[in-house]
Amino acid sequence: MTQGQPILHVESLSKRFGGLVAVNNVSFQVLEHEVMGLIGPNGSGKSTTMNMISGALKPSSGAIILKGQDLTTKKPHEIARSGVSRTFQLVRILPELTVLENVIAGGVFGHARRWGKEVETFATELLARVGLEGQSGKPVSALTYIDQKRLELARALASEPEVLLLDEWLAGLNPSELTVGIDLIASLRQEGRTIILVEHVMDAIRSLCDRCLVINSGARIAEGTPEDVLSDPEVIRAYLGDG
Repeated sequence: MTQGQPILHVESLSKRFGGLVAVNNVSFQVLEHEVMGLIGPNGSGKSTTMNMISGALKPSSGAIILKGQDLTTKKPHEIARSGVSRTFQLVRILPELTVLENVIAGGVFGHARRWGKEVETFATELLARVGLEGQSGKPVSALTYIDQKRLELARALASEPEVLLLDEWLAGLNPSELTVGIDLIASLRQEGRTIILVEHVMDAIRSLCDRCLVINSGARIAEGTPEDVLSDPEVIRAYLGDG
């Protein structure tokens, strides 16, 4: 899929928690149909950045612009309706709802806002799309860990987002599940979806990402292709230390 024009602009984004600067003046843009990796060592500010883009945290300064629309001060549900959807490091699904109802919730409250039979049919198709065909009526407690992750992904896709945020979606999977997970994200890429991917699995970064932004201690230290940034001496130092 050919990449298009810039769809998301993150401009001089910072987040302070008292005296701690978690994200410090980070800027980048994401192109339409691009998979961008956001990588860095633990505690570098990756999830904080994702939380600001999705509205879970408000930036201390800077701006987040999606297709010309300023999302910086919007609430999470407003940002979702504007076209940003996400998964979380720790799976967040609605335990009181069935598998199908979880996905329907994404379609009703998300960007496209489908209703009635239309959203039910669409949700059923998405469950099949992520490998959960035939499990619509199950309680979510009956799902395995990877199937809970698939469900959360289906719910995020149900809102038909302009930009999909995957925050360590592959974390916690065993080797065989990891292969399935990478293949699933690769298929989303082939569909031309625009994705920001926070991930520690470097095989996934290499195979899935068009570009990577590397942050360390809240600051941007490198940007480029996966091959370029993963061979950058400063990036290697950030991951491995100077010893």
